[in-house]
Amino acid sequence: MSTSTVALPRSGLPRPARYPVATLLVGTIAFTWITQAISLLAGWPVMPAKIGELLVLLGGATTITYWINGRPGVRNLFAGLVNWRLGAGRYTLLLLAMPLLTLGVAAATGTLQAPADGWLSVALTYLIYLVFGALTANVWEETVWAGFVQQRLMTRRGLLTGSLLTAVPFFLIHLPLAFETQGWQGTTWTDAAATWAVLLAAAPFMRYLIGTLLIDTRGSTLAAGLLHASFNAAGALAVLQIGWQGVPALALLTAGVVAYRSRHGLSATHGVPAPDSPVEPSVQPVHTMTAAAPATDNPTPLSLPSLKTGN
Repeated sequence: MSTSTVALPRSGLPRPARYPVATLLVGTIAFTWITQAISLLAGWPVMPAKIGELLVLLGGATTITYWINGRPGVRNLFAGLVNWRLGAGRYTLLLLAMPLLTLGVAAATGTLQAPADGWLSVALTYLIYLVFGALTANVWEETVWAGFVQQRLMTRRGLLTGSLLTAVPFFLIHLPLAFETQGWQGTTWTDAAATWAVLLAAAPFMRYLIGTLLIDTRGSTLAAGLLHASFNAAGALAVLQIGWQGVPALALLTAGVVAYRSRHGLSATHGVPAPDSPVEPSVQPVHTMTAAAPATDNPTPLSLPSLKTGN
């Protein structure tokens, strides 16, 4: 048994802090849709609006966490970024599973193109996308989605339900991505619907995998961000036709993670994040059964995530 040591909610909370997840997501999704729609309709680059989205997400989560738990809560929110002792085997899987599975699906379905400059060039491209995406966006994005939103929902609802609930706003905030490549005028509604279908299919798998990752690594948002970047980088490889191969790759990875965790006696539907995760005001510190061993160099259950956000 382990005793939670989360910072207790402070008295006199502002009204928005009483509903932290809803407050953050309603405001941020509205901001994202409005700013990116304006950029698309005006023919402006979307990147400034996407940077604004990330800043609002991170700033909002930090502010609300401070209202609820003060400085200790903010430290807890960012603590997952320095939770890096995951073991060589875990890092290998988290960084290589998505590109290998994605390429495997493409090869099996006849949608893998021969690289014009050789496979070394493909590997270097993947590495560049991975590092750039992780450092500039994905670890910060998952600090909010995994560390703020999903940990709270999983604390209340458990692994499966909390992950699926997170997938809904995660899908909604990414709707403008359908128009990013070709712009508003160059994207047909058929193309947009196809992109949304891929996002809708991918989001539950990705959030569930992140949920298992939060449990198995005791809240490492660094790991979640690396996996987010890995998924994005794998899906961006030029040797893939269209770009839907990431969805069945995620499904295969999910099946593997569930089977692996089951062999180690871990539930596919239950489990909560690390005991020192931030919680909503109404969730009091409790005695919880540890769901998995602390992340060490010893083999422990693994998981993976995320949408191609380009954030």
